[in-house]
Amino acid sequence: MQQVGRWLKRSDDSPDQATDNDTQDNPVPEPLVRTGRAGQFTTVTPGKLRIVPLGGLGEIGKNMMALEFGDDIIIVDAGVMFPEEDMPGVDLVIANTDYLMENREKVRAILITHGHEDHTGAIPFVLPRLNVPVYAPRLAHGLIQVKLKEHRLLTASELHQIEPGEVFNFGVFQAEFFRVCHSIPDAMGIAIHTPIGLVVHTGDFKFDHTPVDKKPTDFARLAELGIEGVTLLLADSTYAEMEGYTPSEAVLDENLERIIAEAPGRVMVATFASLIARIQQIANAADRAGRKVAVVGRSMVNNLAMAQQMGYMDVPDGVIVPWESLAGLPMEKTVIIMTGAQGEPTSALSRVANHDHRDITLAEGDTIVFSASPIPGNEGLINKTIDNLLRQGTRVLHAKNATVHVHGHASQEELKLMLRMIKPRFFVPIHGEYRHLVAHAGIAFKMGMPEDHIFVMEDGDILELNDQEAAVVDRIPAGHIFVLGRRLWDPSNSVFKDRQSLGRDGVIVVALALDTITGDLKGTPTVTTHGFEAPEDHEEIMDLACQRLKEVLGQQQWDQDQPENALKQRTSDVLGKFLRDKTGRRPVVLVVISPV
Repeated sequence: MQQVGRWLKRSDDSPDQATDNDTQDNPVPEPLVRTGRAGQFTTVTPGKLRIVPLGGLGEIGKNMMALEFGDDIIIVDAGVMFPEEDMPGVDLVIANTDYLMENREKVRAILITHGHEDHTGAIPFVLPRLNVPVYAPRLAHGLIQVKLKEHRLLTASELHQIEPGEVFNFGVFQAEFFRVCHSIPDAMGIAIHTPIGLVVHTGDFKFDHTPVDKKPTDFARLAELGIEGVTLLLADSTYAEMEGYTPSEAVLDENLERIIAEAPGRVMVATFASLIARIQQIANAADRAGRKVAVVGRSMVNNLAMAQQMGYMDVPDGVIVPWESLAGLPMEKTVIIMTGAQGEPTSALSRVANHDHRDITLAEGDTIVFSASPIPGNEGLINKTIDNLLRQGTRVLHAKNATVHVHGHASQEELKLMLRMIKPRFFVPIHGEYRHLVAHAGIAFKMGMPEDHIFVMEDGDILELNDQEAAVVDRIPAGHIFVLGRRLWDPSNSVFKDRQSLGRDGVIVVALALDTITGDLKGTPTVTTHGFEAPEDHEEIMDLACQRLKEVLGQQQWDQDQPENALKQRTSDVLGKFLRDKTGRRPVVLVVISPV
């Protein structure tokens, strides 16, 4: 954590720029490793509000923010982050909630701003541990129901559907939802009345004057909140580095219609399963081009069914058809919507690109559209998927070569307008990597906010404030918890270190024969390699390795009183050092002892 003024003095801006204030039923197990004993966390200072970011600050995804006053805590959002390339076998990443578990008797509710995975995806893993009600806008409510049903948690969960303008009481907190625009219908910000003043949480937002769902941001309520007086603003920073204004979602309509109408063969569009508004735009463009649409991918099929049932999709009958119905149509009359816009290895598009999809085989003339912004860290996976698609003779359109996506976050001029309307006493930029938070803080500073009223925080920092002063007073354990299937794992678990080592250097299995009467080794050890190849003379080096093991291990007797672990450890040490000296690598060594 640091205050913005400290960053400005280290920035590349000139001194004049830096100081110019006149410009513009399936319980989820506990994580395997706990962070400490009861009572390890600091207590709330009487009369102070605590802001505790658990996820989403200093990173993209797993957004989760706790507000605490006295004996009451409310949580805003509970999202996931997609695993990075150095997280082998991990399905999802969620926030460390040890602080909430330590104070679970204080937690009153989880408030959801909108239905995207980075704001809702952790709910199936958090609810079994906290058992608190969830309040969500109508579409997000439906998406959460789908998610909880998949995890067999729907009947055990208390979900409440909210509408903009509704007010709810949670202990000392009073929360009012207000409408904002984003890339999904029913996105909300939250005005939270607290004993020390009003806190405004924007959620993800942009100021779109022609939104796809025809429901613009509630500017009037934002202005009223500013007039009432806002103690703290927590505002989305994801695109704080982007100058100007974010384009409207409506600009995509013409481009998607042209791409789909002019494509010589099939069109496949990859996007997020929760991006209901984009699915609507694709279906509209396909209908105008005389094409039929099928949706592929379990999560996308389930979300689409829910959206149609709730009235969020307005498509003529017969446009969206079951996947099987496309088989009898000419390719130039079809559109397929699928997951995989982030290059996720198990997604439908990645399987298609890798010749691994059960039903879809690419053909020359196919057009593939990536209709989503790359999440930082996923660029490598996306580029690999694009390369594999191009190798099969397809045409691939993505953010760098076509206007096929409009992001859902405010750019700099919109961030300035939010600050002008809200006029907060204190400001914390949220939702973004550290550079995004710093950029947003810089905007606030240049607009005249005192530097000691602006706080660039990261996950785990604790801000305490009242209506007159604010300070970061402490830090709690924060970071990643890995999701594998429906189990939660701490990243420090040795399983993940082993996986990284296996992926990097492979594994060697050593088979030893041990005379249980004399304690002597019998014969020469045998070595089998998997995923490991010596750079030169592989067979010769493996033969030398076996001889080295026989020489060293044969010098010692391993009687019945000697634990097998000692023999295994000695074997691993000898072979590991030998291979490191010969090849510069140290694979995982597994030892199998056969008594004879």
